[in-house]
Amino acid sequence: MLMSANPPAKLHYMPYSFRILSTGDYVICAETGEKILLDDLRYWSIDRQEPYVDADASTRAEMKARAARGLPL
Repeated sequence: MLMSANPPAKLHYMPYSFRILSTGDYVICAETGEKILLDDLRYWSIDRQEPYVDADASTRAEMKARAARGLPL
């Protein structure tokens, strides 16, 4: 597997899109630590400003955040 020498991109997550704050080819999933190519990025949290590799990772992160705030799951 080839590893990119480029650092990850820094993004600002908005509804339906994101803005690139610093360039890069990928971001790191906040839940799994996996690289996500920007072209493949589909899941993120606007409130926490975090990217996720898939819907399962997004759901796990949301459940953790709700539990940390004492909200019902």
